[in-house]
Amino acid sequence: MFGLEITSVPSILPTLEKVLPADFQQLQWIMNAYTIAMCAVMMTMGALGDRFGRKRTFMVGIVVFAIASLICGLATSAPLLIAARFLQGLSGAAMLACQVAVLSHQFRDGAERGRAFGWWGVVFGTGLGFGPIVGGAIITLATWHWVFLIHVLLAVPALILSWKSIEESSDPSSDRIDFAGMITLSLAVFGIVYLITQGRELGLSGPTALTILAASVASFVLFVVVETRAARPMFDFSAFRVRRFSGALLGASGMNFSFWPFVIYLPIYLQAALGYDAIVAGLTVLAYTLPTIVVPPLGERLLLRRGPGFVIPVGLFTIGAGFVLLNIAATSAYASWMTLLPGCLVAGIGLGLTNTPVTNTATAAVPPERAGMASGMDMSARMISLAVNIAVMGFILVSGVSFHLLQSSQLPASVEVAADAISAGNFVAAEGLGFAASVARDALAQGIGWVTIYGAACAWALALLSAIVFGRRTMTEAAASPR
Repeated sequence: MFGLEITSVPSILPTLEKVLPADFQQLQWIMNAYTIAMCAVMMTMGALGDRFGRKRTFMVGIVVFAIASLICGLATSAPLLIAARFLQGLSGAAMLACQVAVLSHQFRDGAERGRAFGWWGVVFGTGLGFGPIVGGAIITLATWHWVFLIHVLLAVPALILSWKSIEESSDPSSDRIDFAGMITLSLAVFGIVYLITQGRELGLSGPTALTILAASVASFVLFVVVETRAARPMFDFSAFRVRRFSGALLGASGMNFSFWPFVIYLPIYLQAALGYDAIVAGLTVLAYTLPTIVVPPLGERLLLRRGPGFVIPVGLFTIGAGFVLLNIAATSAYASWMTLLPGCLVAGIGLGLTNTPVTNTATAAVPPERAGMASGMDMSARMISLAVNIAVMGFILVSGVSFHLLQSSQLPASVEVAADAISAGNFVAAEGLGFAASVARDALAQGIGWVTIYGAACAWALALLSAIVFGRRTMTEAAASPR
């Protein structure tokens, strides 16, 4: 449910633009509301699971997610859909933070734990990987409403299975709720993610943006002060002294500096620049994400045999290598789905090697009763870096397109407006501003080239940094069971 909701919605945005109707800014909010809400409360939901029970919090999250999805599917206006997407993000955070803590509690033996997280990676990757195809198929065979309503149906077996099979667990030492930490962190994350996603509209040097930035920084400083003085903090900074935990969080961030945010922009390139229909584009994206479904069990076996200090840096390095191949293919004169295929597969293999070992390592590095806190920190690192890098990659894409347009002999009334249109795949708007379709396609290819360079550089930089943090001992030792 969680994975599908991330990657299936972009495929219906053109339909939502017409039927709601929704303008460009509202379409951005339909995407961003989910991520902003999720990032703001991920740590909070992990802490609530530790306090009130992870099974209970997880099941409440499923129910609220289903209700929010029902509202999304029945929405008749963009503002109502945006509000429901925000509610989806809040409940999705509860589902994601608690499911990892549940697995950590219920599967403690090293080999059994590896299999459990391997299958978790397969299912999670299936949702993310098939999202674009599922969204395209639903919009073709039914109506856009079912992209959301399908989660109402999926919630029923999810609740039944959760009720019958999940063992309740909590942190026995969590006798009080860290309200101060929850509020200050949520405000800080919300402000920063909001500023990044809406910065172009606000103007980064404008008074509104500067006020949001100042308030976010102040909230984060207060959060650090509160957590360092708390007897049982929601965000335990002492966990960063554990090399495994710190290295795992670098791995979690590395995947979302490169692989996952690119899922948003790859279909645009395939359909707008290469001219493929939704089916061919969806199959190419599937080649990008399919290894993330198949490879996680191999990643868990490598984790057991070689340790996190080997498999996580190797996985990130492989993602970077895939992005180098994607850059070569996308910027060549013979770009096609066939030339993109090697880069897609290599990047996907790297993600598959990294994804579940990161979560397994992070939660195993702390005492079992703090699994909710650890999973919250792990997923917060993932989702905050994802939200940030969706915005950063969008900025880089527009910058690359703008640079190409400025180098061309055709200059419209507004290069910035044309760059936004081309980056969103709206060539009709670009042609209306005076650009030939061939110029627009070349500009989009250059923008994608810039994005893939960024993805490769980030993946390799974080691979190196994680290897350093893990250290020589962790590079060679086998993964230990939780202590």
